[in-house]
Formats: sequence, structure tokens, C-alpha cells
Amino acid sequence: MKEILLGVTGGIAAYKSATIVSRLRQHGLGVSVVMTRSATKLVAPQTFEALSGRPVYYSMFNAKMSHAHIDLARPADLFCIAPATANILAKAANGIADDLVSTLVLSFDKPILFAPAMNNVMWNKPSVQRNVQQLRADGMFFIGPESGNLSCGESGTGRMTEPDAIVEMILEWEH
Repeated sequence: MKEILLGVTGGIAAYKSATIVSRLRQHGLGVSVVMTRSATKLVAPQTFEALSGRPVYYSMFNAKMSHAHIDLARPADLFCIAPATANILAKAANGIADDLVSTLVLSFDKPILFAPAMNNVMWNKPSVQRNVQQLRADGMFFIGPESGNLSCGESGTGRMTEPDAIVEMILEWEH
């Protein structure tokens, strides 16, 4: 595998995605980053541009790509969404495509890996668990979430898996 598409959504764990990009690049993989608008409020797109050496996309209407959801999907071997918020899980499970990341989920025909990150109460909601079950039934993959201290000050399951473990899982797909 040579090309990774990384979707970054608006969870506080978005800052950890910079490490994912850095580590993947250190292993010689190409990484293209797409972000939700919410994610751009947490980590500047320029951070990912510097780490990936590529433009970052967060709009379906990018002047340089007339069909960003197709043009970004085709060369990638794996689409990893980290962090994967409850919002993106719901959109993906129900076929909602109202931003670039969720539209890419629908147009991507290779493996999709979700790394969920959210408050433990959110993670344990029946609706979130139904969405996860549906995505698994649809052939999508998950890593985490883990148990531990959460950014809200609580402790429980909902913490995004550490970047090195996510990178390790992505690298295993390469072989």
C-alpha cells in the first residue's frame, strides 16, 4: 500500500491525527488529508499540509478538483477516519453525504478504517452502537476506542486509539 486517505473529523482527538500523518510519511507512504469544517477549528489545515507535503481538502467545492470525492478516492488504498466522531459514524451508517469526508465514505470502494473518539456516554448510546454494527456489517473496519481518561475529565471507553497503534494497523494492510 502506498497511498492513504486520512479523514479528520471534529473531535478533540484531531490533534493526534498529526502524529498519524507524520508516522505514515516516515514509513514512506503518501498521505492525503481531508477534514470536516469542525476539525479545521481544532487543528489548522496548514499543520497537515506541512506534515503530508500535500494540500488539505475540506470542501466539496475545491477549485483545483472538480470531483474531489472521486479524485481523492481513486488513488488511495485505504481510507482511515481518525478521529471518527459519533456524527461521522451516523452519516456513514446511513448513507448521508453532506460534506467531503462523508461523501468520500460513499465513493470509496476499498477498505475504510474508523478510529472512534467520543465521550463514553456517547459511545455507549444504543444509536451509536447500532451505527457501528451497521458499518461492520457493511464491511468497514474499526480500531478502538480505548478506555482511559477522556478530554472532558471523565474516564471510560471512548478514547481514540493511540496514533502508533493506528499506524501499525494501517501498515499491516500494506503486506
